[in-house]
Amino acid sequence: MSLSPFYLAFPADGLVFRNGESNTMATPSIAFAEGHFTLRESMPKLSSFDIVSEVDLAEVKNAVNQASKEVAQRYDLKNTHSKIELHEKDHRIEVEVPDEFVLKQVLDVLQQKLVRRGVSLKALDYGKVEPASGSRIRQQVTLQQGIPAEKAKEIVKSIKGTKLKVQAAIQGDTVRVSGKDRDTLQEVIAHLKSEAFEIDMQFTNYR
Repeated sequence: MSLSPFYLAFPADGLVFRNGESNTMATPSIAFAEGHFTLRESMPKLSSFDIVSEVDLAEVKNAVNQASKEVAQRYDLKNTHSKIELHEKDHRIEVEVPDEFVLKQVLDVLQQKLVRRGVSLKALDYGKVEPASGSRIRQQVTLQQGIPAEKAKEIVKSIKGTKLKVQAAIQGDTVRVSGKDRDTLQEVIAHLKSEAFEIDMQFTNYR
């Protein structure tokens, strides 16, 4: 009579099951079939974390509101009729001013408010200054949401260059790093923080 295999999993501590060497990283199991027991090793559990680039739009909105209020009240800017508008769906800020001198001042105010709200200036991508109605000018500031493909490739290449025993894979607009040793993952994070990728990065989903 033929029996279907079944498995009993138990801790690997103190067991010798591969070439006479103990392995506490994996969990072996017993398989029973055709009247025979077989000791099998299951795959070791990997730890991982995700590298993302996300902006908290609620904090950006707060910063824009605060910057608009200051510009409207400041003695040297209140008569310029400058505008700072957040377009949440498009992940961008639009700044409209009379000239480039005022543009620099308004952007300085905006940047200060963003930093105070915990928004990294690395998350900002400044577009070209364009003409607006009434001889005014306009500039679009895009908020980085997700890691661009080329930057993701740079990050993976940098991780591989460390020779640490981890795997790095691009998953859409994020990068996932996995490995057996959590201390090694922390080394990867420290390495990435020391590199200049010119984008704002966060390390999430650590498990």
